[in-house]
Amino acid sequence: QVQLVESGGGLVQAGGSLRLSCAASGRTFSMYAMGWFRQAPGKEREFVAASRWTSSRTNYTNSVKGRFIISRDNAKNTVYLQMNSLKPEDTAVYYCATLMNYYSDLSRLDAYDYWGRGTQVTVSS
Repeated sequence: QVQLVESGGGLVQAGGSLRLSCAASGRTFSMYAMGWFRQAPGKEREFVAASRWTSSRTNYTNSVKGRFIISRDNAKNTVYLQMNSLKPEDTAVYYCATLMNYYSDLSRLDAYDYWGRGTQVTVSS
């Protein structure tokens, strides 16, 4: 079992920045990758970014490329999502999730084994 706890959400004006954190505990030594997803009201949950624990490779959805940065601190078992130049359309509940085994497509929701409860991000115009 792995437990994930997100933090860092809040209310910010358009153009501002926020940094989300996701702290993992439990069987963290088995984690292969960590992903960030988001779900806006009335919409399906969507992929935002992902990072493999033992690689520098990262993945982003097109709408956040150049604005969001995913990073990790392996010693702390924590993954971060630095969100810059925020837009009202970034408003959503942001979730982190972890993948315990190799999977080629880190953007697939159904590939992830454990999920956090989410943190609300609201961007005002």
